[in-house]
Amino acid sequence: MAEITRFLTTTAAIAVENAVRYGLFAGVAWLLAYKLFRARWAHRKVVPAMPPAACVRRELRWSLCTLVVFGLVGSTTWLMVRAGWTRMYFGDPFAAPVWFVASIVLTIVLHDTWFYWSHRLLHHPRWFHVWHRTHHLSHNPSPWAAYSFDPPEAVVQAMIFPLSVMLIPLHPLAFVVFMVWQILFNVLGHTGHEYHPRWLMDSWVGRVLNTPTHHAMHHELFRGNYGLYFNVWDRLMGTNHRDYEARFREVTGRPRGAVVEDGEERQAVR
Repeated sequence: MAEITRFLTTTAAIAVENAVRYGLFAGVAWLLAYKLFRARWAHRKVVPAMPPAACVRRELRWSLCTLVVFGLVGSTTWLMVRAGWTRMYFGDPFAAPVWFVASIVLTIVLHDTWFYWSHRLLHHPRWFHVWHRTHHLSHNPSPWAAYSFDPPEAVVQAMIFPLSVMLIPLHPLAFVVFMVWQILFNVLGHTGHEYHPRWLMDSWVGRVLNTPTHHAMHHELFRGNYGLYFNVWDRLMGTNHRDYEARFREVTGRPRGAVVEDGEERQAVR
């Protein structure tokens, strides 16, 4: 009974921790992009229309479910750590500063790879409507779409918790830094606004790093642009949408204050 109580307590604690982090990052993004600077940043909205209030409420509801799933997978991962089944280490995180940084980078690369290939699998017609449909109800996502998943997809997304600590020697602090990185990048990718400068696409950074335009097009068109942090897998596998770079240049080339009309219809491919 004590073990069950400890498991449920840990689940609740991890869920609350993730909720606070999610609420902070998504809440600030919502406040800035959709309230305080809505008019000032309107020319950088990839899809000019604002998401309906009903869609935002749906994103919030499913995000709450995801946070519960993250709590359950997180507490299970912690049981694995306690049992010695992982490579997580403790003590002074800066005793080996080079490895501390390298472990974060490796975890980010691992997550990007896991996300790309699992994401492509979730788009298979056999799996899409059970595993991934809820996330794609957001054709024009808000920051609250970042965790808006069907429960089975939430499990897939949360699998990076045990995968990372089983494959990479990680300090708990390094894992926290990774979690901050992933929610920051995830929320920015779902704001629907392009924040990068226009010259980015003509630099090596633009060929490596993904942009909010990249993911906004994925939600809009349903196929292609499967990557999360980096544009490497999409380029290697030929899954970048053919209009991605042109769309990025179009969005970033709009003058501030321009009234943008979304007159071009884009057929969603399921």
